[in-house]
Amino acid sequence: MTEPILTFSRTPSDAKIKLPAGATDSHVHIFGPASRFPYAESRGFTPVDAPKETLFALHKKLGIDRCVIVNTLLHGYDNSVVEDAMQAAKGRYLGVALVQIDVTDAELKRLASVGFRGLRFHFMPGYKVHETPEQIIALTKRLEPLGMHLQLQLHAQYAKDLMPLLKQSAVPVVMDHMGRVDANLGIDHPHFQDFCRLLELPGFMVKVSGIDRIDSKPPYQQGIPFANYLVRNYTDRCVWGSDWPHPNHTHVPDDGELVSSLAAIAPKPDVLHQLMVDNPQRLYRFSA
Repeated sequence: MTEPILTFSRTPSDAKIKLPAGATDSHVHIFGPASRFPYAESRGFTPVDAPKETLFALHKKLGIDRCVIVNTLLHGYDNSVVEDAMQAAKGRYLGVALVQIDVTDAELKRLASVGFRGLRFHFMPGYKVHETPEQIIALTKRLEPLGMHLQLQLHAQYAKDLMPLLKQSAVPVVMDHMGRVDANLGIDHPHFQDFCRLLELPGFMVKVSGIDRIDSKPPYQQGIPFANYLVRNYTDRCVWGSDWPHPNHTHVPDDGELVSSLAAIAPKPDVLHQLMVDNPQRLYRFSA
């Protein structure tokens, strides 16, 4: 049996920037503990547990008050690990669920009632998916009365072809990790610019997370300009996330360094406040 993989730093550095009150980490995950929340048999790897207590301590260290937890395929379609953390955080943490396309209306209503604000699907090279883009867009009609949105890990290379379909979404569309482009290709590459055009459509937003995924070399001097470009040009369409505890990665990022990079991503205090507080509040509707 292979040893569990450690995906996060146990000793992150201190952030070199003071975040505003109400600062929100809009994209994290929780792994286990497996003794209470078993990992799915279909998982691609087994991680070292990254439970809610570790996440809460990290956020306290970094000056983050609110959070959105996104369930992962490590737990399959069992969203209870996220629900448990939301209950413990008493309104400061909300969730994004994973479901099968034939999920019942009753379960969708239940998820919304306990704090899940969206559902996540993937349009990524190499990902095995069980639903078509058309089925996903059809599902958005069932999300609209619940106030839930659609979250997509959408690779930028698909943005142009999928735009006509995505425009038909009945709910807001939030896109992960800046389109997972290769920073070496540059901001002017057609795939990234196609991705940006989606942000010109009503209801589309982006997580300026993943500078460490598009640029594998800390301190991410090639990745930061992509996040800054999005924040400058689409200020009201951006939220930020750390992506802790960094599954399926090339290296283990330093979360203190990721927070510190916000000084370059959003160097103006009013823009930083909009990115970290105002936009997440508008999108996720925190009650506490």
